[in-house]
Amino acid sequence: MAASAAEVGTVRGFNRFYTGVIGVLGEGLVRSPYSLTEARVIFELAQREDTEVLALRRTLDLDPGYLSRMLTRFENDGLVVRERAPGDARRQVVRLTGRGREVQAMLDERSSAEISTLLEGLSEDDRRRLLAAMRTVQSVLGDHARADGFALRPLAPGDLGWVVERNGALYAEECGWDRTYEALVARVVAGYVEDHDPERESAWIAETAGGDRVGAVFCVRREDDVAQLRLLHVEPGTRGMGVGAALVGECVRFATEVGYRELMLWTTALQRPAHRIYERAGFVLEEEEPPVARFGDVVHGQVWRKKL
Repeated sequence: MAASAAEVGTVRGFNRFYTGVIGVLGEGLVRSPYSLTEARVIFELAQREDTEVLALRRTLDLDPGYLSRMLTRFENDGLVVRERAPGDARRQVVRLTGRGREVQAMLDERSSAEISTLLEGLSEDDRRRLLAAMRTVQSVLGDHARADGFALRPLAPGDLGWVVERNGALYAEECGWDRTYEALVARVVAGYVEDHDPERESAWIAETAGGDRVGAVFCVRREDDVAQLRLLHVEPGTRGMGVGAALVGECVRFATEVGYRELMLWTTALQRPAHRIYERAGFVLEEEEPPVARFGDVVHGQVWRKKL
């Protein structure tokens, strides 16, 4: 359906308003000599030891010449080093220097301070409404057109019952667990609703373009600085599409964003495909529990953790 002129005007008006609020129309971002795009490049480079220039350009959808000029400036300022990739002289990699990481830390600290000041000026109710609206915008636009055929969205009416049903059915079929596991899932879901903290807890459903639910995950508070990933599941017909990785990645992103210092999860030795997802997301197996009789089976529990 085509957008009306009024709808387009509303979005453009919001864009003008919000860019003014966060200060990106000034000479530099957060009182620095770097533009918003330059700061975004520095942030991306800080996520790994080195990055292929082609991958960086594709990730940020930047013009090759513009990116090259930017990296040249960074190189002249001592922020980055560029070199040919080992074993393939056609590829170029770039990495932040120690000075570059200091600049990234400065930008991150100033940005966090400015946002903190913005939020502190709001009432608790207004802050909750603002953050909920921002998460909705990110959920709708960030995952709206995934090429892999699914999107992540917040919980909607009926989803909680579906999570309980599918967990019970899948674990009975694939692991042979009895109904005590489904009862546990029901208690977890009920507890999420009864004690829900909308600012520090969330949950997501993976859904196909046709509206079929194909997975879910919950992020809940365990301690003041520790969150817990719970009830991750992916429907069998969509495994291998990246649904599990997307759900875990969203949980990690959210836990980091709201200020947790660690994300942990409990699983069992049976869930080997899930282990691979956790490992790729940076989780480390830290504890293996002795086998216990549970869910009509003998369960070998495991605790995995990720520093944020």
